[in-house]
Amino acid sequence: MDKVGVISSFIHNIIVYNIPLLYGTVGEIIVEKSGSLNLGVEGTMAVGAIFGYICGSYANSLGLGIVTAFVLGALCGLLFAVLTVSLQANQNITGLTLTTFGLGIYFFVGNGLKATGWPGMAENVKNGFADIHIPLLSDIPVVGYGLLTHNIFVYLGILIAIAVWWYLKHTPAGLKLRAVGENPAAADSVGINVKLMKYIHICLGCGIMGIGGYYMALNMSGSFNSSCWINGYGWIAVALVIFANWSPAVAILGTFVFGFFNTLRVSGTSLANAFPGALGWLAAIPTQLYQALPFIVTAIVLIVTSIRNKRGSSGLPAALGINYFREDR
Repeated sequence: MDKVGVISSFIHNIIVYNIPLLYGTVGEIIVEKSGSLNLGVEGTMAVGAIFGYICGSYANSLGLGIVTAFVLGALCGLLFAVLTVSLQANQNITGLTLTTFGLGIYFFVGNGLKATGWPGMAENVKNGFADIHIPLLSDIPVVGYGLLTHNIFVYLGILIAIAVWWYLKHTPAGLKLRAVGENPAAADSVGINVKLMKYIHICLGCGIMGIGGYYMALNMSGSFNSSCWINGYGWIAVALVIFANWSPAVAILGTFVFGFFNTLRVSGTSLANAFPGALGWLAAIPTQLYQALPFIVTAIVLIVTSIRNKRGSSGLPAALGINYFREDR
């Protein structure tokens, strides 16, 4: 592959690796804007992944797989909402339990189905997941393939992020949601149904996470093995919410940055071979460091954003993680 092809492929892979993070991050932003802290992103994405893949493969329908992933993710959100909103359970513990529960379901269903006959990726699913060639735009050198030739999940993820940003900023319902996240007692006093707002948006956010999990399943061709398809992306998404300052629009940029570092693990050798003078040192980096790099960057981001937030520029909802009990107001 020539140098232009290597660069174009590198940019393309950044998008491939960052989009699942975008789904997880935007979904978690919606949940947190309601004042709920859900640390069960990893488990929710895993549930959406396994059921979305299975249903989509058996029905030979990409659309049904997406709907199934959303619904199962939303059901995980419903479970979280029942426990934390209605039963006032601790949100941190409930989120961690949801991750354990989701991963348990993932391996239970996956291993059971693998023993009886694991479904391959159906033809319509495979075709629907293929990159879409946009006339003229996809033919632009370097950026045409890198930025403008992707599968439907990429465009859907960006569309969802922009739509959620607009919803939060410019709609009455979005304003009510932000009010609930900032001060649920004040929101309740002006007639906003706090419990309903929390239920709806927790389920909506978790449903979006489920679609991100389904994307990861298809991106790995549905190859089920001893490791989970999500592979820690849910935890990175939680950190990216802070990096994006609770803004879905900024999350697009934030996930792109993480996609860059994750892509180095796959494309570092190709870049080193194509540009031995400038990037030859990439070939000397151990594979283990490449694998740890996204999580190292996550830790650095948390440190930097914590310092930034102390200076008063945080979009953190004031009531995040605090259960609201109406009788206490």
